[in-house]
Amino acid sequence: MRIQFSRLLAFAPLVAMGAHLSAQQPVAATQGAERQTAPAPAAAKPQDTEVWEPVPKVVTPGANNTAPPSDAIVLFDGKNLDEWMSAQDKAPAKWVVASGVLTVNKDVGNIETKRTFRNYQLHIEWKIPENITGTGQARGNSGVFLASTGPGDAGYELQILDSYNNKTYVNGQTGSIYKQGIPLVNPSRKPGEWQTYDVVWTTPIFDADGSLKAPAYITVFFNGVLVQNHFELKGETRYIDQPFYKKYDTALIKLQAHGDHSEPISFRNIWVRELN
Repeated sequence: MRIQFSRLLAFAPLVAMGAHLSAQQPVAATQGAERQTAPAPAAAKPQDTEVWEPVPKVVTPGANNTAPPSDAIVLFDGKNLDEWMSAQDKAPAKWVVASGVLTVNKDVGNIETKRTFRNYQLHIEWKIPENITGTGQARGNSGVFLASTGPGDAGYELQILDSYNNKTYVNGQTGSIYKQGIPLVNPSRKPGEWQTYDVVWTTPIFDADGSLKAPAYITVFFNGVLVQNHFELKGETRYIDQPFYKKYDTALIKLQAHGDHSEPISFRNIWVRELN
């Protein structure tokens, strides 16, 4: 009897192990069945990533790259200054219009648009006089203020200067964001030749308390060459001291009548496309 009992004890672990394994088998089988019956994902189709609406509006381009497209606001077409006023007293602008060209009148100061803007695309052509005199910042100096925030030179200035063989500080040459952004290259043409700026301006955004929420950005093509690539401004451009932001919503575009003694520069073909 003792021998048979010992054999039984030796066989008991094997029985227990077999029971344990048999208990696991139905679970594994069930899990396998669940995996087999899960639906397969639908095959991707080209239509899954096609967007049909809203449809972009149709804009008729100008006859050439200088002519305004159909949705542009023409600020100067060579005929009059109906879209402009004095930046000093808001009186009618008194720069000189002749032969389709607008020439700075330094005696009466800056002019600015009657309309205000936020984000936009700007096209503007300008010319340094062929008989230009002076050196550095005193040679064909002017500027385009993408947002005029007050009298004088308050705002955000894209510099205009004769930078053809004319040495000056590089953050003040043509194509610079004045005292902030040095142009990537200098594609200036000779004095007496028309030059072109094509600009994309993104206005800064402010919180209700006047604090800055998002900075201003500018992209500039100068004579078809990229000179500012989505440049982030540090605030308003300043002749002295550091830039800073102050709250505004929409702003005027301003052209500068610089006080240097060189011959005044001229403008033509000015138009803007609102991007709001």
